Amino acid sequence: MVKGWNRFAGEVAESLRRCGGRGGGGAAPAPAGERPLPARCPALLGAGMAFLMEIRRGTQSALLVIRAAAELPSAPVEVSVCADSLEVRSGGSCDAAALPAGVRLAPSSCRGLRRLRGDGLHLRVRLRRPPPGADVVFTLRESLKPNKNYIFYCQSCGDIVVKDRKFLRVLPLPSENWSDLVEEWCCHPDPFARSTLHPQHADCFVGDNFFLLNSEDESHLPASPVCCSEAGHHVSHSGSNLKSKENTRVICKRCKTMLGETVSSDTIKYYVTEVIIQPAEESFSPMPRSQFVQSVVAQCLLELSSAKSTFRFTIKGDHGKTYILIWLLNSDTLLVESLGSSSSHSDFALFGDILTPTSGPVGTWNAVKVLYQPCIQCRNKELADAWENDTGVHPLKFPSETCLELLLVLGLSTASLPPSLRYMNSFQVAFLKM
Repeated sequence: MVKGWNRFAGEVAESLRRCGGRGGGGAAPAPAGERPLPARCPALLGAGMAFLMEIRRGTQSALLVIRAAAELPSAPVEVSVCADSLEVRSGGSCDAAALPAGVRLAPSSCRGLRRLRGDGLHLRVRLRRPPPGADVVFTLRESLKPNKNYIFYCQSCGDIVVKDRKFLRVLPLPSENWSDLVEEWCCHPDPFARSTLHPQHADCFVGDNFFLLNSEDESHLPASPVCCSEAGHHVSHSGSNLKSKENTRVICKRCKTMLGETVSSDTIKYYVTEVIIQPAEESFSPMPRSQFVQSVVAQCLLELSSAKSTFRFTIKGDHGKTYILIWLLNSDTLLVESLGSSSSHSDFALFGDILTPTSGPVGTWNAVKVLYQPCIQCRNKELADAWENDTGVHPLKFPSETCLELLLVLGLSTASLPPSLRYMNSFQVAFLKM
């Protein structure tokens, strides 16, 4: 798996460099040293117990994988599961870890204990009481309120993109294929044939994964108005349709990241993965890039699956190329893992941040569990074509660089899981943390 991950990460990083992405790291993540964890064992000889717990809120059950036992010799292993802690003894050594507050197990419900080579100990257990409720999912339609001043920041560098804008109307857009259904709604010629859903001044239209704004008075655009292209040229918006796809890219003037694209002479689309929107009275709160990407994408998947009963998605770049096929499997997951597990040390120079909790020896995340297939380097072309023609699959469009970053995040998550949990049928398994 390590060799396969090295090759996979190299392919994605090379594709990202060709797209002009944010970073140039192309090496596989190197595991760091494990940190000691608090223990109740009197003879603690290990460096802290690594474990992974996948909790399902709906069933109040958990799959527990004690990874500290993966490297133990074949000597007998004694496992102690308490309501608020775990202990593993083998020979003269003892590893222990305390569970986070709010997660309490029912030890008498343990079943299915087995030991897998390279994985560690697997067992299933029920919870003593319901786990902490999931935070209210942040929705795009609730992120903006009328009659409030907002500032749009570039998520990558924090530069101000749209300064101090007050929207009088914040309206949701219909699905992208709404016009295809008009014939089913109307018994006479299409009454919307000449209509365009473009925001007027002080309007903000909210799509599945983007915002549409009127370009008037935007601080980052010259007064023409003109838009900075990827190649660094400027092109005038003399008509409603821009012929060159490259010249429609809206670029951050500081870090040159693609933030969105122009839709017409007076309308700009900003992707939710590229901007942070905050009330004008609040200061900018940066978030590590990898955490932001997986959190925003997870929220998009949750919203769409809830609103449209759609669970399969194609992730496309801004040029229409399919990068990833994603199948949303579970949306009620609470993921608990210790700093001893390999995923806690997943670091990739591309992002410049570490996917670890910032406090405490054990991290807890709300997460979604997904199955996915990469489509770079002509992989899975037949399956991608089949999904393309399936009306039950919903397309999501992001900048190409972001699609590759998301693919790296998914790959890091897969590589961090125990080997037996990395695949389901022909799909790879990953968690997107929120």
